[in-house]
Amino acid sequence: MRFGQWLGLLALVASLLLLWSLRQSLMTLFAAVVLAMALCTLVGWVRERLACHRSHALLLSLALVTVVVTILATAVIPPFIDQFAELVAKLPAAAATLLRLMRGLIAGASQMLYGRSDGSLDWLREGLFSGGSTENLRGGALQLLGLAGGIGSGLVQLLFVVAVALMITVHPVAYREVAVLLVPAFYRRRFRRILIHCGDALSGWMVGVLISSLCVGVLAAIGLSLLGVKLVAANAVLAGLLNIIPNIGPTLSTVFPMSVALLDSPIKALAVLVLYVAVQNLESYVITPSVMQHQLNLLPGLTLAAQLLFTVLFGPLGLLLALPLAVCLQVIVREVLIHDVLDRWKPPALDRAR
Repeated sequence: MRFGQWLGLLALVASLLLLWSLRQSLMTLFAAVVLAMALCTLVGWVRERLACHRSHALLLSLALVTVVVTILATAVIPPFIDQFAELVAKLPAAAATLLRLMRGLIAGASQMLYGRSDGSLDWLREGLFSGGSTENLRGGALQLLGLAGGIGSGLVQLLFVVAVALMITVHPVAYREVAVLLVPAFYRRRFRRILIHCGDALSGWMVGVLISSLCVGVLAAIGLSLLGVKLVAANAVLAGLLNIIPNIGPTLSTVFPMSVALLDSPIKALAVLVLYVAVQNLESYVITPSVMQHQLNLLPGLTLAAQLLFTVLFGPLGLLLALPLAVCLQVIVREVLIHDVLDRWKPPALDRAR
């Protein structure tokens, strides 16, 4: 290799190392892009319905978002916070009840296997329940609350994301052209179309997730009300919010209502589990396919792999943005790797002179 080639290779390696060191900042910028795409989708919807100029549609969209956020801040968030605090406070008692039930099950299993209920399965009881007293559980819940309170320190980062998203929403084409200029001239027209495809895929995915999460929250609220479970509003809001995180989110959303129901009876907790399994199956096999029938859909295995990979690489923010990242990467792989490279790959001509 010549000196210029070595220099180019070193520059490439240095650029990759720089990008890796800035990965958290890049993820924050990507979060701003996702939020900007949501706002642009809303602006486009308003323009289609009212046939107005983009600036007017943007002002109307921001006013609509402001009204919705104000209503949530005044009517939904305060009772949700109160109910969520009460929910977390009840978790130690629910966990203690669950421990007592499991001790009883172990004692029953020991009675059936060995003819006595003590001594034979002490190793299992000690392994499962050592340090599991109510006081320790309450201390763990207080630490969890302290960790949740520490999330408030990310307010500045949230404001940065919102500010950048608003700037992109005002002039989306200008920012897209800046990204286009970063690729070689011969590929810029094609890269512009790929970015448009990514934006369309993100918009379709966000609309589908919003409708799906609303349906899950409403169905959870109706089911919990019929079962007589307390703190319906908090559990329904959690079910809708955590539905954004596939596979992991629905599992976490089941823990809280089951803990509250367990304080009343184990049968009610089992009924809550059946309810949430039914709601998630309805969402997976009926609601989501109907909503995203004409949108980009991700395979469940790829979704889980993306969540694991991006969580390892980028931490909690990577878990939250795993699905938007997977949507964009799927479009890029399809358009660049498959369409532009593999589909145009021509095998070498066979030597017919042999």
